[in-house]
Amino acid sequence: MRPEQSYTIWFSQRTGSTLLNTALASTGVAGNPCEWMHERDPNTISKEDVEHMWEAGTTPNGVFGVKTSLNSEWIRAFRKLYEVPETATKAKVWSEAFPNCNKHIYMTRRNKVRLAVSWWRAIVSGEWHRQHGEKPQEHDIDDKYHFDAINHLFTECSLREAAMEDFFSEEGIIPLTIVYEDFILDYEGTVMKVLEFLNIRANNVKVSPPAFDRLADEVAEQWVQRFRQERQKDWEKPAW
Repeated sequence: MRPEQSYTIWFSQRTGSTLLNTALASTGVAGNPCEWMHERDPNTISKEDVEHMWEAGTTPNGVFGVKTSLNSEWIRAFRKLYEVPETATKAKVWSEAFPNCNKHIYMTRRNKVRLAVSWWRAIVSGEWHRQHGEKPQEHDIDDKYHFDAINHLFTECSLREAAMEDFFSEEGIIPLTIVYEDFILDYEGTVMKVLEFLNIRANNVKVSPPAFDRLADEVAEQWVQRFRQERQKDWEKPAW
């Protein structure tokens, strides 16, 4: 089924994107904005594959959702697949793959140090999400602190966001910005704001409770403080 309306959730890691896509899917009217391109190969993608994404991510009202962390390989793949001229903007290419994609949601996190630490904690522990009410897993990760790894992720998340900002500015797109720190303080209000932004009638729409619990713990906080100190070592005027 070709979507009547498409939207994209753009995110870097650890910004609450899975929490948001699960909440939106629970409404039954906002598509199912999963990472439909995850584990697919941009070099072998076909139009039939894209149509399967449409089918999986579209609710009966014709709304399709997808979430992604911008990857230039996919822009190149879709440009080739749909024979879009090189002069066309990345957003034009995106709309060929995801029809009527005129709404964009940008997820970010103010504190990039905490983002990078959360990302590294997920990598070394293998725990990316914890279902609401689930007993915390036991991890022996006290000795897994790694300055270079966290510093790399600190830089990578900034570059990913810069790429997304470039995508928006190239076409003059003004996305709805969802800030992680605000989202977790007003979960339901944020979801309703997204529905309003998408021009989806929210009459009688019920938002499911948060599907996941926060993973931050004492170890993560120790890593945050250690990293910020080591990152600014020998700075004449530390920023934080």
